[in-house]
Amino acid sequence: MASNTQNEKAAYWRENIVLMLKLLSVWFFVSFGCGILLVDELNLIPFFGFKLGFWFAQQGAIYVFVALIFVYVHQMNKLDKKYGLDEE
Repeated sequence: MASNTQNEKAAYWRENIVLMLKLLSVWFFVSFGCGILLVDELNLIPFFGFKLGFWFAQQGAIYVFVALIFVYVHQMNKLDKKYGLDEE
């Protein structure tokens, strides 16, 4: 990154922050929204023998968080390649 200009560095970090905010908002919606706020509505839907709201509160938020980690890694690899920071 030493050869990149200040504008490229700022653009890289801006895209990184935007990506993190998007992923954190998805996780917040799934964990807080589906697990707490919308639990009564979601409990009307059966999911593998459990109420969907209960499942989100107990398992779903964790699964979504792990999936978001993989999405973040994939997107950051693309971002690194875009700015010439990849390890290859």
